[in-house]
Amino acid sequence: MAALLLELPPPPFFICNHHRFLSSSKTTLHYFPSKIPPPLTFTPTTTRCFLPTVTSSSIPEEEEEEEEEPRSIAVASTNAPDESPQQDRRKVVQIAWEKLVRWSRSWRSKNSKTDHLERTNKVVVLGGGSFGTAMAAHVAYRKSNLEVQILLRDPLLCQSINENHCNCKYFPEHKLPDNVIATTNAKAALLGADYCFHAVPVQFSSSFLEGIAEYVDPGLPFISLSKGLELNTLRMMSQIIPQALGNPYQPFVSLSGPSFALELMNKLPTAMVVASKDKKLAHATQQLLASSLLRISTSRDVTGVEIAGALKNVLAIAAGIVEGMNLGNNSMAALVAQGCTEIRWLATKMGAKPATITGLSGTGDIMLTCFVNLSRNRTVGVRLGSGEKLDDILGSMNQVAEGVSTAGAVIALAQKYNVKMPVLTAVARIIDNELTPKKAVLELMSLPQVEEV
Repeated sequence: MAALLLELPPPPFFICNHHRFLSSSKTTLHYFPSKIPPPLTFTPTTTRCFLPTVTSSSIPEEEEEEEEEPRSIAVASTNAPDESPQQDRRKVVQIAWEKLVRWSRSWRSKNSKTDHLERTNKVVVLGGGSFGTAMAAHVAYRKSNLEVQILLRDPLLCQSINENHCNCKYFPEHKLPDNVIATTNAKAALLGADYCFHAVPVQFSSSFLEGIAEYVDPGLPFISLSKGLELNTLRMMSQIIPQALGNPYQPFVSLSGPSFALELMNKLPTAMVVASKDKKLAHATQQLLASSLLRISTSRDVTGVEIAGALKNVLAIAAGIVEGMNLGNNSMAALVAQGCTEIRWLATKMGAKPATITGLSGTGDIMLTCFVNLSRNRTVGVRLGSGEKLDDILGSMNQVAEGVSTAGAVIALAQKYNVKMPVLTAVARIIDNELTPKKAVLELMSLPQVEEV
């Protein structure tokens, strides 16, 4: 009987290369009757497997990866390695991408309304700094017959824009669209405007707006480009603008995100966020600004967008100090990560959504401002870390570094909401000349070792 069994072919499950069924390249059959020949050894001659076919979509990702790992125990095979798992993965990726493309086309066909842009005839920009000029140019390119007026205080700069079509102070090598006009007349600039971009530095905004309040229509939407906190009052722009204009119901939108003015002028791809408590106004602003080179997301978390935009400037000074002191990449990563956590602590205490802090207007803007040399605030920090005096640094700059003024306000706000912010507090102390950068680093490194939260 035993001899008969030995002459039979092996059962189907032995003809399989799956590692769960074969423990070595050769499988040995042992027979327990005492008087039988030595064990018979056989080597499978095929890689056929009688198990059900399993596709990549039905295998958990972890199991697939496990199957790909090199095996110290393998089944001998005369066939070429099976490449179907890789082909399956490629197909899954292809299908996922095609679904995304189809969804994108479908969404655009249903929502590609440009009614607000078509109905917009005039836009006014308050302030002719770098970002105000960049946004004026962007909107003007969106619609050739749109009237875009920049309200300035400098007659020479106004003349440069109107005669030479360039902002000689900030973008002397960039030509502005012909439909961008500069003026020093507030009444003429605001008359008939459909939207108003506010690009005046935060610390000067209140007095400036009070001076033009009589020319502002109560229903004129204000799109704030300014980032920071008012030093003495701790107010954000969503509070400053309505109060300065004497109209608590003035329509307000905050525009923020990782966006250098120079790259906007160079028409490089950019993504930003518009935040407003008025959902319809946010979508209208989105339609006004969104283009193939500028993605605009919407949000109703005005507080989160504004706080992140204000505090990232202070954190950028800290990042610059680390760079100026040559403390290395480890220090830079640790400091920025801690700064992001501090911003989240304060923002959420003030009612912001955590998702906003990790989004474009939070983490996105922080990364850009902390790690790129085009940042004014980072430049201030680099020079402070190199040993220069703050007064000398500010005196040599032709643009405002909002983080310098905001630092003190941030700490006052943190005390109000009972939030500890060691990195941002250290920046404020350095700016007030009460702590040297080297001493600040030593004190930060000697703080208690605590659990991450």
